[in-house]
Amino acid sequence: MSESKINLRDMLHNEDFPLSAKYDPRWVAENQMGPNALWLTEWLCREMNLRPGMRVLDMGCGKAMSSIFLAREFDVQVWANDFWIPATDNWQRICEAGLQDRIFPIHAEAHALPYAEGFFDAIVSVDSYHYYGTDDLYLNYFVKFLEPGGRIGIVVPALMRDFDGPVPEHLTRRQKSGGVFWAEECWSIHTVDWWRHLWGRGSLVAVGLADTLADGWATWLQFEKAIDAAGTNPFPSDIEVLEADAGAYLGFARMIAERKPVTTSKPQEANLP
Repeated sequence: MSESKINLRDMLHNEDFPLSAKYDPRWVAENQMGPNALWLTEWLCREMNLRPGMRVLDMGCGKAMSSIFLAREFDVQVWANDFWIPATDNWQRICEAGLQDRIFPIHAEAHALPYAEGFFDAIVSVDSYHYYGTDDLYLNYFVKFLEPGGRIGIVVPALMRDFDGPVPEHLTRRQKSGGVFWAEECWSIHTVDWWRHLWGRGSLVAVGLADTLADGWATWLQFEKAIDAAGTNPFPSDIEVLEADAGAYLGFARMIAERKPVTTSKPQEANLP
């Protein structure tokens, strides 16, 4: 469909995300790497308590849309970390946004982060953490970059309920677009209860919020229709599977936790004669 026959601003209008509505819809469509990063970042940050001047790690920032949003809307300093997108490419987008003094692009893999321990006041991750954070031990590594008392918040695609048996047929059949939604990497998609248990069973963080986005499937579908119409979707469209699912299984989970104080045990005195 030609751009003259669509109105991207109307297609991306969502009253639940007023801050995101300020951004150019063509810019959003052209720089997306998954379900609308601005919407998901706005939803997450309602509970993150970000304050001007904070040092924030935007983990898995993609093309830095979420980083630009964070810097503009909350006046924070952002380290825009991604492994798939070169830092030079993100630096160009950051410069175009006029935010060179507040956003610092970093190219680093999730298990080889170049930051000082306790450096960040807050950490956010939107549509990224499920690619590396399902490892039982990853939080042990990741949280050390957050200062004690700081908040870590993630938004991930999620199951609204676990499968009762095999993966439902509508998630695995080939769509008219040619794509199949449920690939092997989708086994990293879990319920919000699964995520709460993963983070809550240890002593590193205190989980303060774990919930799902109301009608998240419809939000996802709205964005999928917009980028499909705009011709900016690099993958086969998932409109068919989202309509068939209608929220039975697919949506988004949000989780926010606070790093607990670091405790050090007092060394025992030697029992010398």
